[in-house]
Amino acid sequence: MADQQQAPGPRVRVRGKERKNPTPKAGRNLPAATAVGLAMLFAVLGGLLFMPLAFVLIVTVFAIFGVWEVFRALEASGTRLPIIPAMTGTVAMPLAAYFGGPESLLFALLLSSVAVLLWRSLEGAAGSARSIYAGVFTLAWVPFLISFAVLPLHASGGVTPIGPWPGGVVPVGAWQIGTLLLLVVSNDTFGYLVGASLGKHPMAPKISPKKSWEGFGGSIAGAVLVGVLASIFVLGQPWWFGAALAVGMVAAATAGDLAESMVKRELGIKDMGNGLPGHGGVMDRLDSIVFASPVAFMIFSAGAGG
Repeated sequence: MADQQQAPGPRVRVRGKERKNPTPKAGRNLPAATAVGLAMLFAVLGGLLFMPLAFVLIVTVFAIFGVWEVFRALEASGTRLPIIPAMTGTVAMPLAAYFGGPESLLFALLLSSVAVLLWRSLEGAAGSARSIYAGVFTLAWVPFLISFAVLPLHASGGVTPIGPWPGGVVPVGAWQIGTLLLLVVSNDTFGYLVGASLGKHPMAPKISPKKSWEGFGGSIAGAVLVGVLASIFVLGQPWWFGAALAVGMVAAATAGDLAESMVKRELGIKDMGNGLPGHGGVMDRLDSIVFASPVAFMIFSAGAGG
């Protein structure tokens, strides 16, 4: 999630002349970040609308890289989680959610947690408690939560083993996921724009000092606008459903971003990785989505039930 308050970048001197540094103070190269973000968004939406199993595999790949980054960060701090059972569970959970629904997802989390416990128990007692806690925490944080982004496909009965959607008809679950992603991007974009220009009051200075209440307000305003339009023209729901969904997404995305910031501060690192130019690591992009996905699924389920 983008920082919601950024001062203009520092000036540097080149051959006796002063020019503006293209990278803002927060360390984010905005052109690179925009290009990478759009490329990922188009890849995800392309799979979602035209090749659903490809979308599930993309989600799985993101989860794998996210878990690997957490593993490396924890290892650098002296905690080594059992990576083999953790990665096995990471691959299994999105597929379980797609083909089996919520019950299968919960069962996959349970089996993965037991596998972590047994695997680590066989390696000896030294440091086992921290290792097991770290493994179960990582499974619940990354692959379990992000798998909720797949559940609407199963809930709407749109599951197809391979190939495009049968008859070329995109199910409502796919449009729900697309709306979720659009709202997370809107939260990020509007929060960054408003916070960068107007942000003066930090939300949580001890956790993420660059996030401001002004940026948070910009996120809500922009996301509500996008949510209302998406609700009416994409989901076929009343306008107030889109407004409620948008507020829920902004709250969840902000909580996810702050939660990852707390983890990074505890580990003494700035980014979880450096694989995405302008973004840091994969987890620095997933932090909002992993919290927003279960909230969106619950809101969509409540809306369908109503």
